[in-house]
Amino acid sequence: MPKKHKELGTANVNSLLLKLSFPSMIALFANAIYNIIDTIFVGRGVGTQGIAGVAIVLPVVAIVSSFSHMVGIGTSSLISRQLGRKQDKLVNETAGNGFLMIIIVGVFFSTIGLLFTDPILRAFGATPTILPFARDYGSIVFIGMLWFPFCVSSSNYLRAEGNARDSMNAMLIGILVNVVLDYIFIFPLQMGMQGAALATIIGKFTTFLYLIHYFTKPNHVIKFRLSQLKLQKKVIKPALSVGVSGFGMRSSSSVANIVLNHTLGALGGDIAIAIFGVIYKITLFFGMPLYGLNQGMQPIVGYNYGADNPERIKKTIKLGFLYGIIYGLIAVVVFQIFAKPIFSLFTTDLQLIEAGHRALRIVIAMMWLMGITQATTGAHQAMGFPRAAFILSIQRWVLLVIPLVLVLPNIYNLGLDGIWIALPLSDFIAAVVSITFLLVTLRKGRILKG
Repeated sequence: MPKKHKELGTANVNSLLLKLSFPSMIALFANAIYNIIDTIFVGRGVGTQGIAGVAIVLPVVAIVSSFSHMVGIGTSSLISRQLGRKQDKLVNETAGNGFLMIIIVGVFFSTIGLLFTDPILRAFGATPTILPFARDYGSIVFIGMLWFPFCVSSSNYLRAEGNARDSMNAMLIGILVNVVLDYIFIFPLQMGMQGAALATIIGKFTTFLYLIHYFTKPNHVIKFRLSQLKLQKKVIKPALSVGVSGFGMRSSSSVANIVLNHTLGALGGDIAIAIFGVIYKITLFFGMPLYGLNQGMQPIVGYNYGADNPERIKKTIKLGFLYGIIYGLIAVVVFQIFAKPIFSLFTTDLQLIEAGHRALRIVIAMMWLMGITQATTGAHQAMGFPRAAFILSIQRWVLLVIPLVLVLPNIYNLGLDGIWIALPLSDFIAAVVSITFLLVTLRKGRILKG
């Protein structure tokens, strides 16, 4: 039995957090870079409507990803606590439940997507001029939904057993294949939107094969066994009660994107939707190191909560806050200074660049606070506080962004600026709420005295 996971309760917290976080950061950073390169290729190879088409499909993918995270975060949180309590025999039972749930998720969404492609894309804000581009992209991406959820969900298991490096390798291999094929399909082969989509699903399939190989090897705690692919209430109920926060975090942005795309289309037309499509990709890039830090933090918090070691929990959360804020401040300064050159990477359309880089500066103004909200949500997930984790996961997009997007454009005739201002205002409020939730939870759990 591998002993790697036991480091979660004994190794130096700072070194352990960096050791687990950096592979996740690198993998997520690479994924964000891929998303940017993909948008650059589409923008320069297809045009503004191609970018808008991807922007319509992206929230659909995010909803599927949210269900994948619900399963992956919920079961891996349970696995971390089982490892902390030395309940090793229950680990593969929990993983088997997770594997079967994620297979069901993939088959369901792939089928629905292929049967109802156009209605789904219209519901997500596709205008008549954008729909053909979104259809070309989405109809192929929906095929990849058969294996995409497995890649998203099961990578959580590698981190739960302290093996963040293999999780990173799985993602990097898929991204490399994706980027190379993106260029080949879009430019030399002139396959346009269909080429971009085909590159995406082939890259994810490469990651899928890597993970299957990993889980069938004998020298890991978690193994993929057909005999354990079963659904058990004793696993599903506690896992999904925590995992629903992961679902809320990912799906809430998709719900908000529906409102945003329709509102943007009404106030600014296709170009406004394209601007937000670029900004969304850029902010994903901004946030990836914070997501990686959160992923490195969770197994440490979960393991030590199971092992009843409050000091290691507090130290891990403090370090998560510290590193998140430092990175966030540096990133905001860089993105403010280079907003126009960054936006210019995606398009040669001067109107799009001028309006877009100004909007980008507004949107990222308070994103340095994202590290606080990410660390707080992740801590609640890891410790198994489902209600608080769920509220924290949906607060930014559902509880804050959506109402503000609907209200602010009508105040003082702000129009489109009201939509852009809604995002930094939401970041500030979310950080204040998150800190309040964390203090209450730590006192209730007797982790923080007073």
